[in-house]
Amino acid sequence: MAYIYDDTNVFARILRGEIPNKTVIETEHTLAFHDIGPQAPVHVLVIPKGRYVNHDHFATEASDVEIVDFVRTLGEVCRSLGVAPGAGGGGYRTISNAGRDGVQEVPHFHVHVLGGRGLGRMLAKAG
Repeated sequence: MAYIYDDTNVFARILRGEIPNKTVIETEHTLAFHDIGPQAPVHVLVIPKGRYVNHDHFATEASDVEIVDFVRTLGEVCRSLGVAPGAGGGGYRTISNAGRDGVQEVPHFHVHVLGGRGLGRMLAKAG
């Protein structure tokens, strides 16, 4: 499948330094930063620096180095922000939206890390 990446999306602009962010962690291949409209006490976005539209695009086309860096950075975000259960936190939720039905608003792969309080059920019953 061919993915079309939009270089004008907000995350591409953040990566180019055109829009400021409140960085949590930055590595060679990944950037994690606080969401500007947090939905929980902890709400961080983790994005690869590469031009990937969604999770399946990233999973099939990113290099092994990019994938490992992204996954390890996501784990470090959870630990460093105190939400990882193994590090004494109460837990967290990761969300990645893809496409129209997934209500993806920014066409750059990103994972939301939410925590710091009980989050309730993820979805209501299908109907």
